[in-house]
Amino acid sequence: MTQPIIELSQIAKKFGKQEVLKEIDFNVDVGQIVGLIGPSGSGKSTIIKIALGMEVANRGEAKIFGQKMPNRTLLSRIGYMAQTDALYLTLTGRENLKFYAQMKGIKGQQLQEQIQHVSQVVDLTDALNRKVQGYSGGMMRRLSLAIALLGDPELLILDEPTVGIDPALRRQIWAELKRIKNDGKSVLVTTHVMDEAEQVDQVALILNGDVIALDSPTELKRKYQVPTIEDVFLKAEGAEQ
Repeated sequence: MTQPIIELSQIAKKFGKQEVLKEIDFNVDVGQIVGLIGPSGSGKSTIIKIALGMEVANRGEAKIFGQKMPNRTLLSRIGYMAQTDALYLTLTGRENLKFYAQMKGIKGQQLQEQIQHVSQVVDLTDALNRKVQGYSGGMMRRLSLAIALLGDPELLILDEPTVGIDPALRRQIWAELKRIKNDGKSVLVTTHVMDEAEQVDQVALILNGDVIALDSPTELKRKYQVPTIEDVFLKAEGAEQ
């Protein structure tokens, strides 16, 4: 049996007296897209930060590639897009991509090819020579996603990657995520856009720091006898409360 790329076991987290996560359990397997779906403040970003070792859980264990996190040696194999853009505003889009590509050890001809490919995926080719301080919020999100895609990482962890992005480009981005998955790589993605949950292999519905449902979109819709994942969430939320 293949070992999961991400393993989260009994993860619990408090900030002060506030319990943010309650005994979270789920895996991301090789060649799988797993979606964390839920409203803002439900704990999705905290799950991602614990998985990456950026936050320490009060209980439980997080592993990536079979190794306990945090582990800096694994970071070169992971593409991460945070909810907040970490960009150099006085540099151009191209200069940002070049800087992060070099940080990932990408050089020479491969560097230029990577920049060309990822900028096409997020539809930023025509804006690469403009300073990022002149970008719209949506363009900054697209540049952050392009940076995460650099180096063809084995694992992509994306926190709300399509916020502020128009529907046509969202479709293009999800097509790229499926191509990445079909290459045998793995994706963990958070969103509060419920129709994006239809695109994943497994969806974890998060509410108040708890996983209230976890399965394939098809199976969840069958189980709850509803036509959409949004309806699944509403029904599961009602059952929880």
